[in-house]
Order: sequence, then C-alpha cells, then structure tokens
Amino acid sequence: MKTYPILFFILNCLMIQASGQSKIALPERRLCAHRGAMQTHPENTIPAFHAAIRAGAHMIEFDVCNTKDNEMVVLHDSSVDRTTNGKGKVADLTLAEIKKLDAGSWKAPKFAGERIPTLEEVLDLMPYNIWLNIHFKGAPDQAGKVARLVAEKRRLHQAFLACNGAAAVKAREAVPEMLICNMERQGSASEYVSQTIRAKTAFIQLKKSDYPEFAADVQSLKRNGIKVNYFGTDSPEKIKLLFEAGVDFPLVNDIVHTIDVARQLNIEPLKPQYHPLPDKLKQ
Repeated sequence: MKTYPILFFILNCLMIQASGQSKIALPERRLCAHRGAMQTHPENTIPAFHAAIRAGAHMIEFDVCNTKDNEMVVLHDSSVDRTTNGKGKVADLTLAEIKKLDAGSWKAPKFAGERIPTLEEVLDLMPYNIWLNIHFKGAPDQAGKVARLVAEKRRLHQAFLACNGAAAVKAREAVPEMLICNMERQGSASEYVSQTIRAKTAFIQLKKSDYPEFAADVQSLKRNGIKVNYFGTDSPEKIKLLFEAGVDFPLVNDIVHTIDVARQLNIEPLKPQYHPLPDKLKQ
C-alpha cells in the first residue's frame, strides 16, 4: 500500500513531461543541415552541429554507426580514414580507440583535436524544437538500441531514424513510437514512393527531381501524411523549385550561407529551444 503514492508521483511526472513535449512546435517546410554545417566545419562533429544551430537550421541530419564494443558514434563513413588521422573500420575499433582520433584537422587547422562524438553527446546538445534526422548505418539488430536512447533522452517528438526496412522493424520493436524515414529505395523513384506510402513511414528522402512525375509523387506523399526530405542541393534556384513542388526539407551542405536563401523565401531561421517546460510551469 505504501508504494501507491510513489507510483502515482512517478506516473504524474511522466504525464507532465509528455504534456510539455507535445506542445513543442516543430518546423514545417524548412532547411536541413546535412551532417551539420559540413561546408564550413568538419562534418558530424560538435562544432558542425553548433554552427548549424546558430545558423538557424530547422532540421539536422547526422549518421550513426556502431563500434567494435557496440557503442554508438556519429560518423558518416564505415571507416575513419577520410575524416580522421586514423585508419580502419569503425566496426573494428573500440570507442576508446576512436575517441583518441583527431576528427577536425582534415578540414582546417583551427579544428585540430576535435573528436568523433557519440550519439548521446549529440542528442544532449540539440534543441528540443529542431528535427533530428538520424541516418542509422549500423547492423539492423542495433537499431533498437538507438531507439531506446532516443526515448531515454526524451527526443521521440523530434527524432526519426532514416534506415532500411529491417532496421525500422527492430527500432519499432524496441520503441513503437519511433518515427521512421524510409531509406529502402526501390528500382525507380515512383516505386520508392509507392513502397513508402504502403509502409506508412513518417518521412521519405527523395534524391532526384528530374523526372516528369516528381511533383505528382510529392503531392501523393503529402496526401498520405508523409514528410518529404530531398538530398541534396545548395542551389537557391533548386531550393525554391523544391519548395514550390511541396518538398518539406531540402538537405543542404552549406547551411551557414544557405539560410539566407530561406530568408528570401520568407522562412526565418529557427530560434532554438533548449528547455521544454510542462504546461503548468509556462507563464
């Protein structure tokens, strides 16, 4: 009997937290910073993410893979060769070994000493009102671990996994509420669109627009409640055309400068919100 008040208190706190997060407004039809501000900063690093946030990005895309000791790190490639001073596959290196590598010098001397971040470190620095486009590149059976961390960090309202079908299944087995961007591409763009509509995922990521049915495909996706990402361009003309066609989030490499394109289209940079408050505490 004495446990009832404690259980009630815990449940009440959880309900308040959920209520507070449900009121956070997330952007619509805006810009996604690909690997953070990767044009001006070392991709998928803390400085690149901070720069994207300062620029006013409305969504940030980053990549996640697993180390030898099953830790989750944010890195695009399957090896550390291109973006660090090390060599080898991520899957063959431990987190401790990866954390010793310099992930900034290749971009510019001023970034020397930057480290490859963990998924937890990246989630902890993000505002609560920005979309988090998590491109999962690990083994499908590890997707559940990513989903559980996203839930633990109270990011389910804003985060989605861009992954294949097998990883999506594992993620949703672990956390049914986990949003998915279908990356299970088919033989043609229209087949990819049709498969995504059947799967009823939250997002899709198109990567070509130079075919006659593009605008119709986008509208079909929108009618089915699927948000449309597009990879990728920094061209002001192309971004305008994508928005006119109904695309929600073009992925851009140069978010620091491309945000000015958004302003010309009456799209304001995002003002980050770091502390979501329960409704009862808002004034």
